Amino acid sequence: MNAKRIAGAMVFLSLMILPAVAVSMEPMATIKAPVDTVISILNDPKYKDVGAKSAQRDEIWKVVKPMFDFEEIAKRAVARNWSDFKDAEKKAFTDVFAQFLGNTYIDKIQGEYHNEQIVYLEQDFYSDIYAEVKTQIVRETLATPVNYRMLKGKDGKWRVYDIIVEGVSLVKNYRTQFTSILSKEKPAQLIQRLNDKLVEQNKRLSKNG
Repeated sequence: MNAKRIAGAMVFLSLMILPAVAVSMEPMATIKAPVDTVISILNDPKYKDVGAKSAQRDEIWKVVKPMFDFEEIAKRAVARNWSDFKDAEKKAFTDVFAQFLGNTYIDKIQGEYHNEQIVYLEQDFYSDIYAEVKTQIVRETLATPVNYRMLKGKDGKWRVYDIIVEGVSLVKNYRTQFTSILSKEKPAQLIQRLNDKLVEQNKRLSKNG
């Protein structure tokens, strides 16, 4: 192969490779890949057996956990009260809140998924580091809008910091609850409340398989 053909081949390969790398860093691709994987796990026959839900939850959690910026979610959920948390409390709150949210999210999709179609509509960029991915969950003739608000981290990866379902913000919903609690209690008491709820949640989930 002469030099001109080698150069041509290299250009062709670069055209194939570079767009794929660029697309993989886009917000929509960051959502689509794990969501599609979760649907495959939900449809996997090996998880249809009684008692297999726990194993299925573990697999789903492995897939969805990297999607989220739980520290950002935690910070936004307590808003101005975040500065009242000591460093150790910030970590403890973020950890327990992440587990609680993960259980809630996964339990919901395990119980309510019935071969719905996920439609990826568009991605909007609000700045270099903020974006929103708009999707719909389509069940027969009913379409439920689900939007993912995303933040680009210092590592260049996009992660979810809020989910908007039919116009309702996950973060704002919890912020209302946490603001009320923190107006009367200290951060440590809120963390204990969440730990207690997590224990109850885990017991219930273990009974369901």
